[in-house]
Amino acid sequence: MEIDTDKIDDAVLGLLWLTLHEERRAWKGLDWNALDRLHEKGLIANPANKAKSVVLTDEGLRRAEELFRALFTRPGHEPERWTAPTR
Repeated sequence: MEIDTDKIDDAVLGLLWLTLHEERRAWKGLDWNALDRLHEKGLIANPANKAKSVVLTDEGLRRAEELFRALFTRPGHEPERWTAPTR
């Protein structure tokens, strides 16, 4: 079986949107390889630091919301304006 890491990265980025706080920080308790790839793609700041969260870039923030909506919401069941939960 060959793993499509781009699909994994999309799912991880979408899940980062779910854990957003302080406008663009997300908890980084996900696969480190995927976080490294997202950093290489310019979607998040370097995850290798002491913080328990990672900062999404402008493009990462936009793409994370797009992926969250595409992967994790049901068509027609989305609230009028969904916002990520605050912590």
